[in-house]
Amino acid sequence: MSAGHTAVTTPAVADPVISCETSQDECGVRDVLDRLGDKWSVYVVVELASGVLRFKELQRRIRGDISQRMLTVTVRRLERDGLVKRTVYPTVPPQVEYELTELGHSLTHLVKALADWSIGHRPDIAAARASYDAAQRDS
Repeated sequence: MSAGHTAVTTPAVADPVISCETSQDECGVRDVLDRLGDKWSVYVVVELASGVLRFKELQRRIRGDISQRMLTVTVRRLERDGLVKRTVYPTVPPQVEYELTELGHSLTHLVKALADWSIGHRPDIAAARASYDAAQRDS
């Protein structure tokens, strides 16, 4: 390489499947990651895909230590985005049920695709992690 050569060369790649060459506000990835990138939203969507659930039932089904407050915040965000419908029945105490909206159900296919990808590539990811960790120990 010549002394004046400072450009980084990369191999040619096919056009990306998704691109955010427009402003951040116009890139749909931000909206998806803002909603589904948190720890609990995907779990809520997965559990509600099977049907209507009451709050405590939803909390029990989500494996992990989700607090009542965190579940409340999560379902409210999903409701705000139009993915979850919250129904309150005028009983004492109030009975509250949650279900996916049509928009929320349309998301389940994408979540399943991500889960399938993760399961299908689990050995590759484990091998990459082991290789990376070994290289880090050696350096």
